[in-house]
Amino acid sequence: MSSNKKRKLEVVVISDVHLGTYGCHAKELLKYLKSIDPKIIILNGDIIDIWQFNKRYWPKSHMKVIKHLISWISKGKEIYYITGNHDEMLRKFVGFELGSFSIKNKIVLELDGKKAWFFHGDVFDVTMKHSKWLAKLGAVGYDSLILINRAVNYISLMLGKGKISLSKKIKDSVKTAVKFIDDFEQTVIKIAIENRFDYVACGHIHQPVIKKVSTDQGSVKYLNSGDWIENLTALEYENKKWKIYSFNEESIETIEEDFDILDKTPKELFGQLVADFNFKKSF
Repeated sequence: MSSNKKRKLEVVVISDVHLGTYGCHAKELLKYLKSIDPKIIILNGDIIDIWQFNKRYWPKSHMKVIKHLISWISKGKEIYYITGNHDEMLRKFVGFELGSFSIKNKIVLELDGKKAWFFHGDVFDVTMKHSKWLAKLGAVGYDSLILINRAVNYISLMLGKGKISLSKKIKDSVKTAVKFIDDFEQTVIKIAIENRFDYVACGHIHQPVIKKVSTDQGSVKYLNSGDWIENLTALEYENKKWKIYSFNEESIETIEEDFDILDKTPKELFGQLVADFNFKKSF
């Protein structure tokens, strides 16, 4: 795609890509990145999943995403890497700068005279604060569920039926999960209003949304960029407006390519996943 066909954006916010995991849709993300020309790129946490990183699993498509981001840095595009929980190891490098690239825990930008607060959001996760081992175990289970879901959808599409999201069905049916998301959003919104921010943008909970919330204390626009595991979404800012971009071109061919990248059959993939789980459980 030539550069004059790329959509120009003031800001793009991407989070929860989880490069290095089975559920990551790196090919779709790369296609999206090649379709836009943003001035500011905010990588809002959990871009590389260091928690679950395994040197046996790093497909070419994942590396191509990294190379594309590096090409943007070489062109002088302003890129902020905000640390999340799955890439928390990078927090020791907060303050690092390389040209137009920097690593932060949070940032505040002025966009057309309005203040926008960006951070990943795990700081408000009670599980992260008090039971990190449980959160890590849950991450392994989530990755397993995503892999199973992709195999189920592969078969479903081959049979001419639609796709389903097992994790979404579980989240929607479990009251504690719904309450966690609601509590998370309310906490973020409350603090943003107290600090008189016009926008607050998070990731972490994999729930893309844009909504304006007003209370007795004031109002704020709450945004969440979603993820590139299930929703395949990003936040875009242009012409003083925010919108959610949603990649919706996934097809049977796309899923087949994902399996081809691995040079493994679904059965072999499940075998490797079980081996990985047993290995992590031993620590």
